[in-house]
Amino acid sequence: MKVDAGVQRLLLDLADSDAEINRLEHRRKNLPENAEIAEQEKAIDAARDDLVRAEISAEDLGREYRRIESEVTGMANREAKDSKQLAAGGLAPKALSELQHELAGLGRRRAAFEEEMLTLMEQQEAVEAERDRAAATISHLEEKIADTRVRRDQSLASIEEDLTRAHEKRDTLAAEIDADLLAVYDKQRANGRIGAGLLRARRCGACRMELDRGTIASISAALSDEVIRCEECGAILVRTAESGI
Repeated sequence: MKVDAGVQRLLLDLADSDAEINRLEHRRKNLPENAEIAEQEKAIDAARDDLVRAEISAEDLGREYRRIESEVTGMANREAKDSKQLAAGGLAPKALSELQHELAGLGRRRAAFEEEMLTLMEQQEAVEAERDRAAATISHLEEKIADTRVRRDQSLASIEEDLTRAHEKRDTLAAEIDADLLAVYDKQRANGRIGAGLLRARRCGACRMELDRGTIASISAALSDEVIRCEECGAILVRTAESGI
């Protein structure tokens, strides 16, 4: 294939445009803000789990506190009744002894329950503090996620603008390149390879492989409009004054 050397040199600009498009698309797929959001969402899930556990613990402690409180209230009422009966007098010695024994037992049991209630109250305070911390963490992380999403959207918008300009530049360049040459270039890229590279210092600008002396001699002998391809990677080798041949 023969194509004017000046048109072949446009392939270098086209390759630069395609490389820029690839870089921008890679940035779009690998935004650091997305990684931040993923970490923040993981943290907020953990905080929500902590909040649920704290709420369940608070319910359990509250239920246990109310049960013991009911027991204490019942004992206090019974103590009041027995004390009133004791104060009224007129009891037989045996009944008096039994009533006094019951009052002493009620007092000991009520004191033990009241001590347990104090322990439960301390546990409730600790759980309440944990619940407040988890709720505050969730609120803080929700704000951070919202801020990160705003930054992510701004980054995406900027990349989309750059991509639009890069595609417009590529389309303009592609329109100036011979259709057959462009087809060879695009087929090369469709296979996941670089379409064209500058031949410089005996190296292919696409795959960076050094060409042997025989190949260099063959390229040197070719006319300037002859389309040369790298034997290693298949890229179109573009010759310029930098090629040194």
